[in-house]
Amino acid sequence: MHHRLIGIGLAAIILTACTQPVEQAEPFQWNTLSGNPTLVIAHRGASGDLPEHTLEAYSLAIEQGADIIEPDLVMTADGVLVARHDRYLSTTTNISDRPEFADRRRVQGDRDDWWVEDFTLAELRTLRARQPRADRPQDFNDQFLIPTFEEVLDLAAQAGVATEPEVKSPGHFVSIGLDPGPELVRILRQRGLDGVGAATSIQCFEPGFLARLNEEVDTPLLMLVFPMAELDPSAGPLVPTVSLADMAAFADGVGPAKSLVMGPDGSDTGFIAEAHALGLSVHPWTFRDDQPVAPGVDAATELEWIYRLGADGVFTDFPATAVDVRDALAGD
Repeated sequence: MHHRLIGIGLAAIILTACTQPVEQAEPFQWNTLSGNPTLVIAHRGASGDLPEHTLEAYSLAIEQGADIIEPDLVMTADGVLVARHDRYLSTTTNISDRPEFADRRRVQGDRDDWWVEDFTLAELRTLRARQPRADRPQDFNDQFLIPTFEEVLDLAAQAGVATEPEVKSPGHFVSIGLDPGPELVRILRQRGLDGVGAATSIQCFEPGFLARLNEEVDTPLLMLVFPMAELDPSAGPLVPTVSLADMAAFADGVGPAKSLVMGPDGSDTGFIAEAHALGLSVHPWTFRDDQPVAPGVDAATELEWIYRLGADGVFTDFPATAVDVRDALAGD
């Protein structure tokens, strides 16, 4: 009888233990402006895997889970916005192999090259894209077309992702009679992307262009900045090219070089908190699997650091890695 009572007592203890609620780990708290998980922005598409600024690179980024695709925008001779990072064409296309365009090569500044503003869209369509980084896969060179901005928007709309285009060198294009502003505004209005809730936001390094655009549309605007010390060695290493207070007058967010946001050891510079206090979202650039921030620091570690600091979005050439790290942090 005594042994039976012991057995009953043990069973009761076990039953009680099994029915007690299991203590769950606290969910990760995102320190973003919205409180939502950090957005993964495919920098030039999945540009670590495929030639940048091609529909194929953007499509791969979407397959890898990117929330936003980022086309850089330049303008053709006939006034069409196309996706290229640079105005010159030698590094990202096969133009050097096209003898019919040999006489278009010319010097601008200190560079002897072919320039996008000297070509119509029809002429650019005869070129094919190339991977500009020698240490990245070259297997897909000379296969993909240069897309227009509107084609990128079509792809994004079909896939249900947002875009974050950067207007490159608008001051230069204005100076040669190819102002990208009116064409950009036309496209945004035509597609219903000119409001505060648009599935796009416009970035630029030139504050004057964004301030002008702010008068035309309500589309979210992102001011791109880097350390002023790169232009003025007397400036401190954490001073941006445009102050957060100044950009808050016309921009909705800031895209800082990551060195403005965190140290090579992941230490917090306070930039994100200061921007958030002004209501500005923060999208640092650029996170690359093959270009770590410091020796011995891999991309996953660097991304976890920036997520914990509260970045609202991250620009990355390798969206799959950024998505995986985010999911792991969130416990998904």
